[in-house]
Amino acid sequence: MQFPMKTNALIALALCVAVAGCGTAKPVDYTGLASSAQLAPNTQDDAGRVPYRFSTPVDWRHYDSVVIDPVVIYRGSESQFGTMSDASKTELANYLQAKFEKALTKRFTLINGPAPNALRVRLTLTGAAASTPVLSTLTRFDISGGLYNGVQTVAGGEGMFTGSVIFVTEIFDSETNRLLRADITKQYPSPMNIMATMGSLAAAKTGIDKGADAMVASLK
Repeated sequence: MQFPMKTNALIALALCVAVAGCGTAKPVDYTGLASSAQLAPNTQDDAGRVPYRFSTPVDWRHYDSVVIDPVVIYRGSESQFGTMSDASKTELANYLQAKFEKALTKRFTLINGPAPNALRVRLTLTGAAASTPVLSTLTRFDISGGLYNGVQTVAGGEGMFTGSVIFVTEIFDSETNRLLRADITKQYPSPMNIMATMGSLAAAKTGIDKGADAMVASLK
């Protein structure tokens, strides 16, 4: 597939910017969270996607049910939504709620209030970036964009012009309200996932899908 010279020039320019370090925002240590005082830089292998974490030794098999609080959209000064509209933030928050409920109910019974052997999960949407319409798809086919996205795929990085999502997961014992684990997570699709470029919020939603599955897998 070939594109007009002007398009190729723009893509090549964008490639140079990207290689120089351009990308969507990195999560920060948000100060307006219940877990802010406990969160610390993550030194484990997944630090690229989960840069901040708090955890205690927990036998997750002790828990068989879960309370899921309504998703909160972070309003602090460190929020990382750029110019994203409130409508898009709300759409992503609703999607975050639905996907985590669906994922968690594969492992836990969903309940409405504190109970023995029950977790409470609080999700906070702290940032997101939309994909750039058209360019996010075209760069999967253009030679220069394809090379960059191929390198990013191997490195586990983000694709060119592709969106992402940042959210916080805080897990408590529902009876004692003791914080068991907290993660600040950034998720995004594989750079070669063409379907995730179809729509401005598709990449962020794919990131939410990945984050929900990863969290449930970690609670077994």
